[in-house]
Amino acid sequence: MNWFKRQRVRYILRHHSIDFELWEKVLQGNTVFKGLSSVDKAHLRELTTLFLHRKKLTGVQGLKLTVEMAVSVAALACLPILKLGLAYYDGWTEIIIYPGIFRVKREQINSDGLIVQEERVLSGEAWLRGPVILAWEEIKADLLNPQVGHSVVIHELSHKLDMLNGSANGMPPLHMDMERQDWTRALSHAFESLTRDLSQHRRSHINAYASTSPAEFFAVVSEYFFIAPDKLQHHYPTVYEQLALFYHQNPAKLSAEMLAND
Repeated sequence: MNWFKRQRVRYILRHHSIDFELWEKVLQGNTVFKGLSSVDKAHLRELTTLFLHRKKLTGVQGLKLTVEMAVSVAALACLPILKLGLAYYDGWTEIIIYPGIFRVKREQINSDGLIVQEERVLSGEAWLRGPVILAWEEIKADLLNPQVGHSVVIHELSHKLDMLNGSANGMPPLHMDMERQDWTRALSHAFESLTRDLSQHRRSHINAYASTSPAEFFAVVSEYFFIAPDKLQHHYPTVYEQLALFYHQNPAKLSAEMLAND
């Protein structure tokens, strides 16, 4: 980071830092942050502050975003990059938030080779070279009544990380100390195991939506990594290990330490 950028960061953090009382309210309102250390919470607050200055959060269809809503979304968005840095979110500038689930229409080529219109109802979407699109109704549900391994914000932002290699295929850019073969083996084996269980009508240990594609598998296991790390580590230990290496975090360990201290 050059001198000008460092000075700009210092200025933003000094003069536009998120109000401490509001920050504490956001953290206390979401269990995903409870396992973080005081140091990590302070760093997350800085990342969230900078995120809000670099990204535009836009409410549409009459949705009016409050400061608390914006901070809640930004904090969740910054959790996956807590140890990676904001540069991992370069190349896009906006999060668009609908009041509820939204419909999209796209042209698809069917099995006969014909172009047909397909309509889908979504709670979130990430464009390769465009914005992240979210539904506040889903975000609010994640905050007020969290489900095991579910966070629409983390899901869509993990797609953005996946896309850093040019496409969403379940293979984000790995660090120098990671082996591509280990990543591929762990996630491919788990993906194949999941699809096999579902095809044989056996109960899946994670959201069945993960079987849609390798990209969706990566997004779903990323949700579990941060929201239900113990469950992911228990059922897919090698996947958990690879995600811990990629995200440079170990939420299952933090969860265990928090329980031991209670």
